[in-house]
Amino acid sequence: MTERIIHTEADIAEGAAHLAGLCPRMAHARDLVGEVPLRRREDGFAALMGAIVSQQVSVAAARAIWARLEAAGLTAPQAIAATDEDGLRAAGLSRQKARYVRALAEADLDYAALRTAPTDEVVTRLTEVPGIGVWTAEIYAMFSLGRADVFAPGDLALQESARLLYRLPERPKPAALRAMAADWSPWRAVAARLLWAYYHVAKDREGIA
Repeated sequence: MTERIIHTEADIAEGAAHLAGLCPRMAHARDLVGEVPLRRREDGFAALMGAIVSQQVSVAAARAIWARLEAAGLTAPQAIAATDEDGLRAAGLSRQKARYVRALAEADLDYAALRTAPTDEVVTRLTEVPGIGVWTAEIYAMFSLGRADVFAPGDLALQESARLLYRLPERPKPAALRAMAADWSPWRAVAARLLWAYYHVAKDREGIA
């Protein structure tokens, strides 16, 4: 069966309506947040490299590093592969991230083929590259490939949002949240967007640090 792809805000609205009809708590979240954002991104090498650059740093820091890499002409796989670790570090990457970015450049991923590969296969292929974990692969499938039925239970904000929305005593672990998300199929990626949006609203209301 061909996997549903999220292209437009209409797809998001369809998924949100399905979730609201399925679960009163999801309906509450939708009513609270209003329009659920589309959040589609480009796919390809730069998207994954950007994900590596963004790991464990603030959004502002990631943007600053990316700007330095762009200024140095170091955002394409050929340029990365032709640059040694010291050159990448001079552009702002840590030693570990320089290794990861070079590994990605040398992985020779078929990005066009990933667009039509099953999500499980996308995650498997991407996580074979050093520096790309399951969370990064699932986020890529969700936003860069537009997969409607992928979720990222390792995301801390999703865990906290689920705790708040479902009034759980503690944040669900990734395995427990993945099991919860099974009920939101075939719109798990919309459920994730809705939970992220709800998290920001709830955080503002409750003063969560």
